[in-house]
Amino acid sequence: MRSIFLIAIACLSVKLSAQEINIIPQPVSIKLDQKAQPFKIDITTSFYADFGANSSIIFLDEYLNKYYNLKLKWFKNLDIKRKNMINVIIDKGVSNANQYQLKIDQNTITITAGSDTAAFYGIQSLIQLLPTSKSTSLNIPAVEITDYPRFDYRGMHLDVSRHFFDVAFVKQYIDYLALHKMNYFHWHLTDDHGWRIEIKKYPKLTEIGAWRNGSIIGLWPGKGNENIKYQVLPKEVKITPKDGVLKTDGIKHGGYYTQEQIKEVVDYAAKRYITIIPEIEMPAHSMALLAAYPELGTEPNKKYEVAETWGMMNKYNNVLQASDTTFKFLENVLTEVMDLFPSPYIHIGGDEASKIWWKKSDVSQEIMKANGLKNESELQSYFIRRMEKFVNSKGKTIIGWNEILQGGLAPNAVVMSWQGEKGGIEAAKQQHKVIMTPEIKMYFNHAQFVKEDSLTANKFSPLINVYNYEPVPAELSTEQAKYIWGAQGCLWSEYITNPAKVQYQLFPRLDALSEILWSPKEKRNYPDFQKRLKTQFKRYDLMGITYSKRYLEN
Repeated sequence: MRSIFLIAIACLSVKLSAQEINIIPQPVSIKLDQKAQPFKIDITTSFYADFGANSSIIFLDEYLNKYYNLKLKWFKNLDIKRKNMINVIIDKGVSNANQYQLKIDQNTITITAGSDTAAFYGIQSLIQLLPTSKSTSLNIPAVEITDYPRFDYRGMHLDVSRHFFDVAFVKQYIDYLALHKMNYFHWHLTDDHGWRIEIKKYPKLTEIGAWRNGSIIGLWPGKGNENIKYQVLPKEVKITPKDGVLKTDGIKHGGYYTQEQIKEVVDYAAKRYITIIPEIEMPAHSMALLAAYPELGTEPNKKYEVAETWGMMNKYNNVLQASDTTFKFLENVLTEVMDLFPSPYIHIGGDEASKIWWKKSDVSQEIMKANGLKNESELQSYFIRRMEKFVNSKGKTIIGWNEILQGGLAPNAVVMSWQGEKGGIEAAKQQHKVIMTPEIKMYFNHAQFVKEDSLTANKFSPLINVYNYEPVPAELSTEQAKYIWGAQGCLWSEYITNPAKVQYQLFPRLDALSEILWSPKEKRNYPDFQKRLKTQFKRYDLMGITYSKRYLEN
């Protein structure tokens, strides 16, 4: 009798555990029917999808096949009386096109959505209701969820210049974003350390600019880490602080994406309702470009090199000359880029442009004089405005880092605020769209713990700080706050050399970011988020995703 009682208690515990709803990001509304029988997905379950929702069902079908070895049958016609069905229905009459409703009972799972995009978000919630261990029969609790996003821009960035990641992993990265209902992928394709996109008109960009002869060892010296000891290697670069020495490993690193590969990734993302925003850096962070086409720099006859060290040391921080030759070159580059990316937005960088190079350049000074520019900040604004005018002529809008405010903001530009929130606040007050990505909270290459398990940037962005970030600054009026388009996490790859390290730095901070951007502000609750995260970690185990086990200790 005692054993029967214990078995009954165990079964009850399993049932209650299965009935927990641990979705990230937290939905707007959840109604759980504890008394109802669950829906069971097995080999007899079938799909139906309205026209336009095929991408959603294909995504779910592939997920079930990959992680549970289940392959389900499709029906072409809707029959609401048919049992053991997963139905995805598009209802254009829903007032919010981004809203979906997910209803589950013993007989059917029905997603009713205002658009095919919203249907895809409903599928992501359904996936997070699946068991976190493999089984031939998957019990899904009886629940009704109504849901829609808080912000229109929910972004995540990946730097492939410092370290290159192949197409297969970029697709995997996009799947991570899809699972968390993110809708923009900011692809940082060019920088001082490597040019990663094929431009047919200028083949030397990838023949020369895609490759460097070594990479820095250890942290880039800065405040608090001047005394770090570096492995002694033959190649040395003198830097600041005085008498500091950087060591590089002397190992050639590089790679690039062909235009066909770019199209493949863009198509892959589109089927997951993610817009890819390409970034082509200018006028600074252009050493890879200058190594290939030195005539576009500010120093005549100089032999530039693809940078091997991080940071903004003068040796590795030259800028493009603001000449007609340079502008024509960049217009040709961006024409090919815009042909590849259907995104209405093109990121043109604009950050960390040291003015010293323009000050030292006679040609730059003549350009300033000819255009009535008072200083080098106005020259930067002139540069950005010239490029914006061209991008706008192609029906697209530029995004730039907050330094594009220097010397006067381009008329239609979107500002990505990374140096705190000041630039974003200023841009919002000027009625420009703003994407908040303040470094101290939103840079996921920073350490997650005071004592990290592996090398990271020498700053600290713990999970709780990410989760508690509010993208809309309190000082903005209600009208000004409307210009906060959303926010973004950034993953710079100076110290990230492989996919497992990307995953480690990304998770679970991506979970926190997704909840900031999707869920109602009033529903944010860090202890509850931590509880739901434990189920998410089990799902990551199922998917083979690397994350810090230290979170399980809490």
